[in-house]
Amino acid sequence: MVEYRIDRRSGVATYVQIVQQTKQALRLGLLEPGDRLPTAREVVEATAINPNTVLKAYRELEREGLVEARRGLGTFVRRTLGAQPADSPLRAELESWARRARAAGLDREDVDALFGSVLDQHFPTSDELFPEGDQ
Repeated sequence: MVEYRIDRRSGVATYVQIVQQTKQALRLGLLEPGDRLPTAREVVEATAINPNTVLKAYRELEREGLVEARRGLGTFVRRTLGAQPADSPLRAELESWARRARAAGLDREDVDALFGSVLDQHFPTSDELFPEGDQ
């Protein structure tokens, strides 16, 4: 089961953090079709957020077709997003790289910037693939 971590200083809306963390768990294979998400009450007890915030996040995930609410039973995963399981060789390589980056004195923001620039180089956005007027 996923455990949500809310960063109140991030500037990202709490419900968006729940959506993002759920999607990350789906991508990493930590959540699979049929798994139950924590109840709103369980999330509230663990994070001290408003239950309506949890419900808003779950409605967004349901709207995207990722989960489904079953009255009286909970909210269940409908489909996954992942191409790579959490124990993939690529993850091991990335963990090794992250350890080396930290040992080299980089902080999280440095790593975010470096990794973001590499992602931008190798994974162009739709705006870059289809400049305005070319779509």
